[in-house]
This record gives sequence, structure tokens and C-alpha cells, in this order.
Amino acid sequence: MQASTQPVLRDIVLVGGGHSHVGVIKSFGMRPVPGVRLTVLCRDTHTPYSGMLPGYIAGHYDYDDVHIDLRRLAQFGGARFFRTQVTGIDRAARRVLCANRPPVPYDVLSINIGSTPQLSQVPGASEHAVPVKPIFEFNTRWLALLERVRAHAGRMRIAVVGAGAGGVELLLAMQYRLGNELRALKRDPAALEFHLFDTGANILPTHNAWVRASFERVLAERGVEVHRGAAVNDVGPRHLRTADGTTLEVDEIMWVTRAGGAAWLKDTGLKLDAQGFIEVRDTLQTLTDPDIYAAGDIAAMVDHPLEKAGVFAVRMGPPLTENLRRAVAGEAPQPYRPQRRWLALISTGDKTAVASRGWLGFKGAWVWRWKDWIDRRFMEKFGDLPAMDADAKPQAAPASPVKLDADEAAQAISAIAMRCGGCGAKVGATVLSRALGALAPVERDDVLIGLKAPDDAAVVRVPPGKAMVHSVDFFRAFIDDPYIFGKVAANHALGDIFAMGGEAQSATSVVTVPPGLEAKVEDTLFQMMSGAVEVLNAAGCALVGGHTGEGQELALGFAINGLIDADLAAVMRKGGMRPGDALILTKPIGTGTLFAALPLLKVRGRWIDAALESMCVSNARGAKVLAQYGATSCTDLTGFGLLGHLVEMTRPSGVDAELILSALPMLDGAEETAAAGILSSLQPANVRLRRALANQAEMVEHPRYRLIFDPQTAGGLLASVPGDEAEACVAALRAAGYGHTQVIGRVLPQGDQLAPIRLLA
Repeated sequence: MQASTQPVLRDIVLVGGGHSHVGVIKSFGMRPVPGVRLTVLCRDTHTPYSGMLPGYIAGHYDYDDVHIDLRRLAQFGGARFFRTQVTGIDRAARRVLCANRPPVPYDVLSINIGSTPQLSQVPGASEHAVPVKPIFEFNTRWLALLERVRAHAGRMRIAVVGAGAGGVELLLAMQYRLGNELRALKRDPAALEFHLFDTGANILPTHNAWVRASFERVLAERGVEVHRGAAVNDVGPRHLRTADGTTLEVDEIMWVTRAGGAAWLKDTGLKLDAQGFIEVRDTLQTLTDPDIYAAGDIAAMVDHPLEKAGVFAVRMGPPLTENLRRAVAGEAPQPYRPQRRWLALISTGDKTAVASRGWLGFKGAWVWRWKDWIDRRFMEKFGDLPAMDADAKPQAAPASPVKLDADEAAQAISAIAMRCGGCGAKVGATVLSRALGALAPVERDDVLIGLKAPDDAAVVRVPPGKAMVHSVDFFRAFIDDPYIFGKVAANHALGDIFAMGGEAQSATSVVTVPPGLEAKVEDTLFQMMSGAVEVLNAAGCALVGGHTGEGQELALGFAINGLIDADLAAVMRKGGMRPGDALILTKPIGTGTLFAALPLLKVRGRWIDAALESMCVSNARGAKVLAQYGATSCTDLTGFGLLGHLVEMTRPSGVDAELILSALPMLDGAEETAAAGILSSLQPANVRLRRALANQAEMVEHPRYRLIFDPQTAGGLLASVPGDEAEACVAALRAAGYGHTQVIGRVLPQGDQLAPIRLLA
């Protein structure tokens, strides 16, 4: 639960956030392995629990009831969470390849990504059918279908392809929910027509005859037409066609047939079965590579063939955890012996369920309540996490059980030992050259000496008619993903240049990285600077040099040189507001409170995702739009918060201002965390500026009052624009990608009061 001061010696990388991996993360949070770093790679921050998905579709649960918050769980588990799409594995270099970020190195790798629908085998299915997996994409289509049904006045025909337990359960859940939606609208549920297709002669073929008969009766009672022995071999935009030539016009097609492994696995060299699943031993190690494990649906146990059922993914969690611990300790793995029979609890849409185990079967409302109790108890393990104390100091780690070779052991001893200060604290030249050598900073003609031909200092030319504008920012990492942190840090540093209407020319970096094994330090530096250089290059800003040293915490800063017109006429400054101007803010606020809540586990992962996305949006385009519409003053919103920066603008302008709290754009979750009293450590200093508020006492209870003091990282632009240009300016900013842009107040003539800012609800 707390970060260790011990250097990282081994990396365990978890690809996917399936039922097995959530157990691994929770276990490592409860009992971490000193010197071992866990990294989770997953496209989705919220991973669904498959056992509760039908209940969600039926309307018995809401979204958060059935999803595990991976970012929050990773925070508890001391794991890094990288939100990314995995595209492959370079086994020779021991790296996981990702779609939109640098590769991630591993010492031990585990894959728990579930299965992937094989729609490409049926013409038209990929384009026109809705696969249940991945569930994130299915949920988007399901919500769209809900809206279509609500808006559609006539009949609708919905087909489900696949009559296993998953397909039957999904169909009945959809029918129940959509029927209730129509009843609420005073419409006839009979307007919905459901069809179930399968290639086999029986529905639920892996279950006993009594269970099959029970569902046959339910489907018949609810008017579902079942098409047996009807292999779907063609799908169109409004129809499907079976092998015998039968064509059915449909409005929606849900695909729940047997799936296979992800396509990218074919290029890994791992041994796969006929469906593309990874073949593993009873230790969950792949047949091909003992340092790569697989669990859940994606794993095919060669000695113990299993059904693709969530119960097995859950049961694989503890043995997978144990063998991952053993792998980094250099110990022999233990075999996992799966149960021969398992209990399946299959719901019928309403709050009734059928239990199936071998030849046994029983049904009733009490079975659903039993299932509900089991499912909720499972979710509580990953939702009700012990509270974390943000002020707690990391404890000294015990001797590491990690197995090291002689060279690694020497590096570890050096990393743990007292480090030199001064220039002795610099990162080694070899590590630095390897990490930076893989980067490709943009080249500019006015950079005469930079990284391409490094010297004691960089040399840049100032073009005729231009003046230099300088800014510097530096802060420690507030998230565990060095690549995203690098992007945010560079974006934050560039903000001051853009806010003045300048062009970024060159940057020098100041980096602090925790000591450790050379390979780990090199990768951290490479990941972070890759993100930073990506942002700098997009801004046309050349990275020309910097300084890299060792320290306890990862930190990054930049000194930015920019160019502005020498006559200063085009410079947007803080002082320049005029009465009648409209106040415009281009990005939502709330980063301070949200990231204060993250280590306390009091925040939802999707709130952090949205905040990071906002922080990665450059202010370059926004500044140009504001200049086009005659902005009279401008600044970027950072550590002093909205009120602090507004005061910085009103004072030199000799004006007052009116701020409308209800108009402030907010990051999702910011009001909730602020209301809970979770605030940034810089908040108290910012609150001292409340004396600038003319009516502070009247507004202190407003739910957004605290957020005007919230310090921002890589925040938006706060500008004053002539009132008659405000509406057009806002529209242009939104079209330029700043979708949360709002007019948040207006500039007033300076009054007699000492307090220049008045708040409106």
C-alpha cells in the first residue's frame, strides 16, 4: 500500500485487468514483495465482472456495481497503471509493445485479457453485429440501443447469435430491461421481438437436461423464437442469413458465440491452440516461455481442458499470484489443479436464477438472491479497500527475496547505499546516453548547438524582430506512469509561453530519477522523456539539453525559451483587462483535489482518466484563437488556482471582476472530492487570497467555492475578451478542441472596495 524506498529489482507486468489479475494486484497490495514492481497494462480503467453483467443489462445494478476500478486497485496494490492497448510482445527484448506509448520491459509477464469474438469468420458480422466482448465497447452500443428503443415508436426485432449460457442470459436480461423501459413510457413491450440463433440442436449444450428444459420453458413463455441448427453465415446492416438460406430482417444483432484469442498473439511466437488461446502448463506458465504466464479465458490448460467460465479465472488468481512470487524469487512454481465440476448460477432476466452443477439443477428467486450475495461479496473485495494514509512515511524494506545475478546484486547494493551529493548524484553517462539516444527531438534551424552535437551549453539564434521569453517549471511525479507524467510536465511548462502568445523555441530539462538497477533507471528515464519530447515536438520546441540526477522521487521540469514580437504589441499579458470584457476559461478545473484523492483511494479511475486527458491538451491552439478574437489579457491556470490567477490579472489592469460559480467548467468528480474535504496541500496557501472576495461570507457554502482555490496542473487559459466577441470566441475554442470552454464572468470598472472580485452563484 505504500511506496518502497528500495530500488526496483524485478518487473512483473500484467497485461489485462481480468478476474485473475485483480486478485494478483490485491494480493501484492496486502503483501508486497520488496524490490518487485507491478505494472498493469489495460485499455480500460474499469474492468467488468462478467457474473454481474446480465444484472446490469437487466437494470438491477448500476455501472459501478459491476465494474472494478483498476486504477484505484492498482494504487492500493502499489502497482503502476498504464492505460494502453497492447499490440504485441517482443520476447527477445523482453518488452510488451503498446499502441500509443513506448514498449514496457518485463522480467516476468502475465496475460489475462479474456477472449475476443471471431466475427471475421462470418461476412458482415464485424461491421453490423455487436459483440459482447470487449464489454466496454458492448456497453456503448447497449446504451445506444436503449436510447433507440425509447425513441422508436414502432416494432423492433433483436437477434442474439449464440445460445450458450451467455447468449440466453443476455437475451433475457435485455428483454426484461427494454420491456420495463417501454412500460415506463406507457407503450406495449410486445413491440419488441426477440430471436435466438445457434448452430446446435440444443440451447445451453454444456448444461444438464433439466437446466436446458427450464430455459426452454422460460424462452417460450416470454415469446422468444429459438432457431436451432441455424448457423448464421451472413450479416447485413438490417438482416442476417442462415446456412439454409433463411433471411431475417433485424434492427440489432448481438453476437455471443464462442470467441478466440486476440489477433496480436499470433505474432508472439507463443504456442496457441486452434482457437488462438495460449497453451499453458498446470503452473499457468506458457508452453513456449516459462517467464510468461496466462490465466482466465485466454489460457488453454493442456493437461486440464476447461470451459470458458469466469469461475475458473477467479480461482486461478491465488495460484497465479503464488507462482509470480516464486518466479521473481527463483523458486520452482507450484501446479494448479482446477476443480472438475463447478456451480453456474444463470439468471432469467427478472430476479430469478437457475443453478446448474453437473447433473443437479434448481431454480427460484432464492437462487438469484444467493447469486446476488456471492457476486456482491466478490466485488466488495476490490471495492472496500483499506484506507490509505497520504502522510504515512514509507517503511524501510526488509532484505529482498528477489533472485539477482552478481552484477545486479552489486548494482542493488550501490543503489541502496548512501548516495553521493553534488555532481556525484548525476545519472551515469552510459544510462543517460542510451535513454536519450532513443529520442528524436525536433530540429530547428535556429538551434545552432543542441542535442545533435552536445556541448557545455546550447546555443540558439534569436531571429530579427523577435525577443526572447523565458519560463521554468518543475514538479515531482503525481502519477505512476512516467510517460504520461512526461507529457503533462512538458505541457505545463509550455503553458506560460503560449499564454503570452509566444512561440516555443527550445527547452532544457531538469530530471530527478530514483536510483536503482541501470536497466530500470534507463527505462524510467526513456519513458518519461519520450512523453515529454512528444509534446515538445508537437509544439515545434527543440529539446537542447538538460541535467539528470538521482533523488528519492521522480521529478521533471523544463526551462522553456520562446519567441515573441520585439515590439510587444502582440504579447498577451496579465494586465490589460477592460471593463465590459468577458472572462473565458478553456479547460475544466479540479486537478488539485482529484490527485489529492487518488492516494487516499477516494476517487474513481475514470475521473483521473478525464483529468489526465485534459492535462495533455495543449494550450497552443487556444492561445491563437484568443488572439484572433482580440483577447485583452491572458494567463495559464496553474498552482495559484482560479482566484489567485484572476487577482494577478485584475490588479495590474486596475479593474474588478465578477465570477459565476455555476458557470465554471469542472472535471468529473472534483465537486465530490472537494465536498469530502480532500484538498491539495497547496490549497491553504491559496485560500489566504479569500480577502480578495467582496462577498466571501455569502458564498462560502457554495459547493464550488473551494474549487476557486484549487491549484491546477497543466490547466487551461484564463482570458478576457471583448464582450461582443465572447460568443464567437467560445464557439471557435470549442471547435478547436476545447469542449469545456465557458464564459465564467465579466470584467467590471474598479470600485471603491479593496476586494476586487465578486462571486455569483
